Amino acid sequence: MNKIKTMILMLFASLLLLSCGKEEPAVEYLEVTSNNISGEWKLVEWRGSALDDDTYFYIDLRRKDKEFTIYQNFDSIGDMPHKVTGNFNIETDLEKGAIIRGIYDYDEGYWSHEYEVNDLTKDSMIWVATDDPSFVQKFVRTQIPDNLK
Repeated sequence: MNKIKTMILMLFASLLLLSCGKEEPAVEYLEVTSNNISGEWKLVEWRGSALDDDTYFYIDLRRKDKEFTIYQNFDSIGDMPHKVTGNFNIETDLEKGAIIRGIYDYDEGYWSHEYEVNDLTKDSMIWVATDDPSFVQKFVRTQIPDNLK
């Protein structure tokens, strides 16, 4: 009988050890501020899909003067990057949270959407258009290639 009890205890102990896997590290979300969002970012998902290999969109957000520079080839001819500059602002909406909006330089107008900034970490963030929840963009922190600057 003692052998059976010992075997059962050993079985439970081994099951307990197997269930004690490594815990996933907790994701540390950051407050959406000009300081935390400042830096160079690459768009990696647009409307839930990855960008084509030959398509790119980079944005450099600078906290000091709340300025941005975008380098993209969505509407460029050939390999020529399209560079646009402007200013951005972040406000907090009581219902939606942090909202980023921007205006282009040279009378090019406002961004086509305002965006809720969600899930900001040191490495990534999600933008969701406030007027179209299906318009979701995922950015990852990166360095903009020198040949685009």
